[in-house]
Amino acid sequence: MTTHGRITLMAAGELRDAINAHHRGDTAAAVHALMSIDPDSWHAIETRLAAMGGTIPELLTRIRDGQSP
Repeated sequence: MTTHGRITLMAAGELRDAINAHHRGDTAAAVHALMSIDPDSWHAIETRLAAMGGTIPELLTRIRDGQSP
């Protein structure tokens, strides 16, 4: 385990699915995928994004606007 916590393979896939759904404009599928992420992985994702100076909403906005994450 790293200092940022562990992101499970399933959580990584759910995050990918959420990003893809958000990009397609499918809000319900994006929310479903995000809600499927286990709490420990969610915390690790947030911690890593914060270390890079970002948040989940900022990441989704950048993707929606066609910018690089």
